[in-house]
This record gives sequence, C-alpha cells and structure tokens, in this order.
Amino acid sequence: MQEATAPSVPFLVELADAPHVLCKADVLELLRKIFIGRQWSAASQAFSSGTGIHLAPQVGWEAAAQEAVRAGQHVFEGLTASVDPDVAQAAAKLLESIEEDSRLSAEAKERGTNK
Repeated sequence: MQEATAPSVPFLVELADAPHVLCKADVLELLRKIFIGRQWSAASQAFSSGTGIHLAPQVGWEAAAQEAVRAGQHVFEGLTASVDPDVAQAAAKLLESIEEDSRLSAEAKERGTNK
C-alpha cells in the first residue's frame, strides 16, 4: 500500500465497471486485496512500543484506500449480477469483505462505548 493507492482506486473501479474490460475478476480481486490490506496498521501497532518509528502517514494511506474502495460499493453490487460467473463471484467476495469490515468496526465501536 502506497500513497498513490487511494487515488488509483476510482480508476480501478471504473475498469471493473467498463464493458470492454476482459480482466474484471482480476481487477475486483485487486480491489479486495487493497481493501483488506492492513500491513501498515499491523506494523504501526508492532512499533508503537517506544521505538520512535511513526507510521501515521502510511496508516492514513490504508484508510484512504479502504474508503475509496468502499465508495465503489454500488458498482460491485451491480457486478454480482454479471453473466460472467468469475466476475459475479469476485464482486460478491469483495462485498463480503466490505460487509465483514463494517460489522467488525461496528462491534469494536460498541465495545468501546460499553466500557
């Protein structure tokens, strides 16, 4: 995940939705991997114990990329009805990842308010 990932996501969403693109399933899988990517967050947690290493910008890149993918959710929902089963399956898998993330975020937020 790099600083340019989030700005590139709308282009990838557009590719996934374009009728002439033959590798839609691959594009959707790339978007899913971008969405579930948490390497900077994990590294930030690992280094948070007084090492002096600060990864806030990189964690911000992840968050921005995840929000950019989430913004394409309406496109992914439409692609679940694709006549190409690989595209429909890849879109469904991406939506499952988004829904799971939303559920986990809601649970974490609720735990935080119940303390």
